[in-house]
Amino acid sequence: MVALFIVSECSILITIHFSENTGGCAPNIMSVSTCKWIVKQHAKQKCLEESTICAMTKTRSPLFYFTITVIVIVLLTLFGPEEKSLGSNVRIVYLHGAWVLAAEVAFIAAALAGLLGLLLRKEIFHAWSAALGRTGIVFWLTYLPLSLFAMQANWNGLFLAEPRFRLAIIFAVTGVLLQLGLWLFNIPWLTSLGNIVYIIILRVVFATARNIMHPPPSPIFSSGLWNIIIFFVVLNLLAWVAGYFLTRWFLILKTSE
Repeated sequence: MVALFIVSECSILITIHFSENTGGCAPNIMSVSTCKWIVKQHAKQKCLEESTICAMTKTRSPLFYFTITVIVIVLLTLFGPEEKSLGSNVRIVYLHGAWVLAAEVAFIAAALAGLLGLLLRKEIFHAWSAALGRTGIVFWLTYLPLSLFAMQANWNGLFLAEPRFRLAIIFAVTGVLLQLGLWLFNIPWLTSLGNIVYIIILRVVFATARNIMHPPPSPIFSSGLWNIIIFFVVLNLLAWVAGYFLTRWFLILKTSE
């Protein structure tokens, strides 16, 4: 199978080469070693032209590392510290809190990258803004079922009328539509601008929303329990690492569009 590929690849390359340099004449016989050498040189040239894609063929996809990081996060959550009133059910609260914070960090990073892209007029920042925006919406969407699970596990019911949860659903639907629209239009500066406007509106709206099941300030950081605080910080850092790997994957998709 490999031999057939090499011979067919060589015949194409040699035909092109001799057609360009000898007025359309191509050789009938070509040694296998020469064919292999030409295919190798052709592959090197393609790697120089498509460095990002070639790098991905030599290393594992960021999606693989994202999956591994998520598995580590889930396993770590299962062994998280318990809390006096909520017991072991508090662990899902830790995870849901870290996940939504990772979403917001991704949205903020998307806005900052977009702002740099608009100010410096560099395509790379627009590409990062697009990738980070998509990562943010993935984390935001997957945080919603975690929130429902936390409600059911800790309060024996789903309080769907909770103001912040309703807003979370609204911004999830809006965010998905926004990212789909930006992907379809595929205009770099518009993508950056859209990500900037989205996080600004999100933060303004949530800053004025009523707190019912989310009492401020953060119950975790105000608890004074350092084992819980350190655990939550570690969980956040791992969620950010997962977000980075997912962003790298989206960035590869973006640059190959």
